[in-house]
Amino acid sequence: MGLIPDDIIAQVLDRCDIVELISEYVTLKKAGRNFKACCPFHHEKTPSFVVNRDKQIYHCFGCGAGGNAIGFLISHDHMDFPSAVRHLAQKAGISIPDTHSSASSEALGERDLVLKANESAVDFFHDNLIKGQGKAASAQEYLKKRQVKLETARKLKLGFAPDSWDGIITFLRSKNMSLSIMEKAGLIVPREKSEGYYDRFRDRVIFPIFDLRGKCIAFGGRTMKAESGAKYMNSPETPVYAKREHLYGLHASKQAIARDDHAVVVEGYMDFLTPFQAGVENIVASLGTALTIEQIRLIRRYTRNVIMLYDADMAGQMATVRSLDLLIEEDMHVKIALLTSNEDPDSFIQKFGVQEFRQRLSAAQPLFDYKLGILLRQHDGRSVEGKARISAEMLTTLAKYRNEIVRSEYLKQLAHALSVSEDALRLELKKIGVTPTAEPSIYARQHQKIVRVVERDLLKLILEDQETAVRIQEEVTLEDFQDEQVRSVMAQIFHLSQHEKTISVAHLVQHFKDDETLRFLSELAAASHLVAGDKESLKRDYINRIKSDRLKSQRKNLCDEIHQAERTGDHARLEELTQKFNQLIKG
Repeated sequence: MGLIPDDIIAQVLDRCDIVELISEYVTLKKAGRNFKACCPFHHEKTPSFVVNRDKQIYHCFGCGAGGNAIGFLISHDHMDFPSAVRHLAQKAGISIPDTHSSASSEALGERDLVLKANESAVDFFHDNLIKGQGKAASAQEYLKKRQVKLETARKLKLGFAPDSWDGIITFLRSKNMSLSIMEKAGLIVPREKSEGYYDRFRDRVIFPIFDLRGKCIAFGGRTMKAESGAKYMNSPETPVYAKREHLYGLHASKQAIARDDHAVVVEGYMDFLTPFQAGVENIVASLGTALTIEQIRLIRRYTRNVIMLYDADMAGQMATVRSLDLLIEEDMHVKIALLTSNEDPDSFIQKFGVQEFRQRLSAAQPLFDYKLGILLRQHDGRSVEGKARISAEMLTTLAKYRNEIVRSEYLKQLAHALSVSEDALRLELKKIGVTPTAEPSIYARQHQKIVRVVERDLLKLILEDQETAVRIQEEVTLEDFQDEQVRSVMAQIFHLSQHEKTISVAHLVQHFKDDETLRFLSELAAASHLVAGDKESLKRDYINRIKSDRLKSQRKNLCDEIHQAERTGDHARLEELTQKFNQLIKG
């Protein structure tokens, strides 16, 4: 599908009633001009989830979730953006044009053609396996030996690539697919010593890799032969596939992950498939040895709780350790499950059964214990040098925690484990840029609070009155705002105003993708209304205070620069800064 035009998205938002939409999921009760309920995104007993019909937004004052109707469907039903818009458009009776309905296959974009080639390839490989004719019978026998049921093969669209140099080429040519697109999809490889191409996957069991929409984006091929050689062959990076941005099996497991509120992360295809088939459905595979930021953020759409379950060998342990800091930086809650030595999830379940596997998941260690255990096995925790190395590694991880209480508790545990003082560890933590007890001065906190409250109150006034948004540009500039969040929102408001676009909160949030800004906007719009009074007078007071704050800030910065020029003896710079300071005072 093509991009949905902005004017269609605006119509969808205008016609949608967010109260009616969210009422389909939770019971809303009237509370003044808002509606309230217990939040559908986290467990709570006292309702803190607010829906505002006037502004067509929702916000939870407990977990911070917020946005418009499109954002609600993306967060709650895990839809992608186009699907959410189309769902709401259908409810509102709005027709969204299909930009490809009258186009020939030649007119489709490269990305669409690659996806189309992959879709056809999935059918080709899958039909080969299911029919089981010729050498495909050996693929069925191989999967049977690995205890993969036919039902699972159908669900995950497993396939078989025949032992042929041009099997997929011949099939896709019958579908009018060009060799160029087959190559871009990674399905064929150019010959080195002659013209032409040959199939990349031959005589292998095929594992299709799907995106969240269920579109096939790549393939993995597993040899059935015992002799040496590449056990697995994978698609290269293509216009639709970057390995670091996807997780194997997430399209099939995302609902279970959201339901159970935790994800089990394993390494390979069979490590995913065997537990998934056995009923452990909240599982994904990382398509490599270490999780990437992009993969972590994919998981975070459905849960913040992760159980890492990589191979028990040293390579698997080190891959897990390398992933830990990234998980913490992304504010994930991490545990590590351990299996019997030399066993992976696939072989473990085959040998010991799924119940024992679940017990290992239940007994997963906090990442602090896991990493410390590995380091204590690698270094002598009784020697001075060993303590220094272990503490350096552990403090690098502890520095990633945002929560001061969590970090402080782990510092105590580390001090006890190494028989060193907490003060010594805190000093070492300072060296890597973290001061656990550092706080801004009283003046800095008060000044910061004043700036934030004044600027945000003005923004709140603007969000409640579109005419104010249009007129405000004549009186303030973006430079007047010291709060970065307010400034970024004001920049978008100015942009929309200049192009005569709607500036309602529901439309405004569409232009921001980061969670922090969405929370900020939804909270600001959902909070109780301003104190009764003349809005024009309030606006004038806010603007005067904001400009006064900016002037004070400019004066302070110039004074600092003047003092620096005096200390360094830079007379030319000193004269220039003095003139600027005098002009600022006169102005």
